[in-house]
Amino acid sequence: KIFSFDFHLGDSFFEKNDLLFCGLVYLFWDGNAILNDRMAIKQRAGSKANMSIREEFFMSKKVYIFLADGFEDIEGLTVVDLLRRAGIDIKTVSIKETKQIQTSHGITMLTDTTFAETDFADADMLVLPGGMPGTKYLAGYKPLTDLLTDFNSKGKKIAAICAAPSVFSGLGFLKNRKATSYPSFMEIIAGDGAKTSEDNVVVDGNITTSRGLGTAVDFALSLISQLENDEKAKEIAESVVYTR
Repeated sequence: KIFSFDFHLGDSFFEKNDLLFCGLVYLFWDGNAILNDRMAIKQRAGSKANMSIREEFFMSKKVYIFLADGFEDIEGLTVVDLLRRAGIDIKTVSIKETKQIQTSHGITMLTDTTFAETDFADADMLVLPGGMPGTKYLAGYKPLTDLLTDFNSKGKKIAAICAAPSVFSGLGFLKNRKATSYPSFMEIIAGDGAKTSEDNVVVDGNITTSRGLGTAVDFALSLISQLENDEKAKEIAESVVYTR
């Protein structure tokens, strides 16, 4: 990330900062670059106060995926890989005090950030991978469940795969909602009021659920469709030689 900040724009801003806006202005957000000429920026932003650069000039969505020791490798990293291929800004977040996480199959990795040091105000979607004991740790981490509850109450997008839909059902999110999960967790989410489905991916309003490792690509492509569009999801599927 080169920079990110909010600023107040008006005629005086452009008059005093001509050097910044001579010809073409290069603005960078997490490696994504766009070009805007000075007059176009002024026309769009001149009447706006406290405008976020990201909100107004960058189309890249922001996603956070939460990782705990014992998360399922493929379910977590397939989402990260395919969303990044689609140009979506997805960050891996450790719920531990450190960035070091060990997957359910013993692979040690470093996340992009930790929960405690991250502000999620810019998030467009929150994602939970499955795996054990990772799902249990996610469900027991109150700062995360509080964040999920807040997001869901505002109708913001949340997604979970494999065992992790049980985190949503345990919080009451899936009551009278269509959802799916890993087979051995279907009874659990049904007991919490979900209308269970055996579809690979289920989208009901702001909530997306999926079944497990074997549906991880479908899950990630569904998220891309929701955050970008179906054409982008198809493009990514073809780029990795994936056929449904």
